[in-house]
Amino acid sequence: MNVTGHTRRPASIRDVATAAGVSYQTVSRVINGHPSVRPSTRERVLAAIDELGFRRNATALALASGRSRAVTVLTANTTHYGYASILQGIEEAARAASYAVGIGVLESADDAAVAAEVQRAADAGGGLIVIAYDPAGVRALGAVPSALPVVGVVETPASPPGGDRPWVWTDDREAAYQATRHLLSLGHETVRYVAIPSSTRRTSARTSGWRQALKEAGAPEFRPVQSSWGPAGGHAAGLKLAGDPSVTAILCGNDDLALGVLRALHESGRSVPGDVSVAGFDDAPHSAFLTPSLTTVRLDFTGLGRSAFALLHGVLEESAQVAPHPVSVPELVLRESSGPPSAEH
Repeated sequence: MNVTGHTRRPASIRDVATAAGVSYQTVSRVINGHPSVRPSTRERVLAAIDELGFRRNATALALASGRSRAVTVLTANTTHYGYASILQGIEEAARAASYAVGIGVLESADDAAVAAEVQRAADAGGGLIVIAYDPAGVRALGAVPSALPVVGVVETPASPPGGDRPWVWTDDREAAYQATRHLLSLGHETVRYVAIPSSTRRTSARTSGWRQALKEAGAPEFRPVQSSWGPAGGHAAGLKLAGDPSVTAILCGNDDLALGVLRALHESGRSVPGDVSVAGFDDAPHSAFLTPSLTTVRLDFTGLGRSAFALLHGVLEESAQVAPHPVSVPELVLRESSGPPSAEH
């Protein structure tokens, strides 16, 4: 506020022009990096921008460039840790590039509902990012018109896709492989797996990584316990596994499932890691503060969101040089919930 108690209005492009002694068209050319501005004039305009605290307006930039500086994210979920962190990364990167971000929620995997949401996103203009971790997202990614710039955030593909598919992903297969190998290295005969839903009917990358580690170690393989995304599903799966005294190590498809498994083991009188070791996925913020703290695999979902926007930004601006398929590398985080099996086993 100023001394009269009134809120000071933000500086406009015309305020910058007046302070720099140029036309507002010249300021617009400087903002948009136009080459036909003398260096001395450019420096004067930039100094005025800094002095006045001028912030570029996305709408004004769109009018000046003839392009919509907006991105719509289609997602079936905005609350689960992975989804929310991806959205955070997209928003951070978009804000830095003066792009506006809209969110379209896929409330159903029904073809008509998906098509309607994709059409709304197309009508909004700009580019599109689809989080395809579930059937609704997969269908939405497949329904995007070919003329609309789009990037998909997908499960780890079975093989690298062609250059015509601008996708980003985390290396879930390697993450599950690392976590399973860690548990086996502690002396457990095998590792049971509580699986999150897959976006497709094929075996998920997390399940593949778990199986690969078991096969290499010659460890017995049991069928995965199919579950949901949240703690309630983990709790139900944990109660089933807790009743089997041969179970000494459990890998969970995400940290929320692990939270439910830990509770089920506690209720069943089985200690962690004394009787059963538990490992999760994602390294959600709460995983370090559970009792015991959770061994997990850290996946950089926020960085994945930034990579998705960077890839789309390169397409929209027709200038940025971006690798076609950025991949987030997992990191095993060792905490208290994993340890060697008890002497009884």
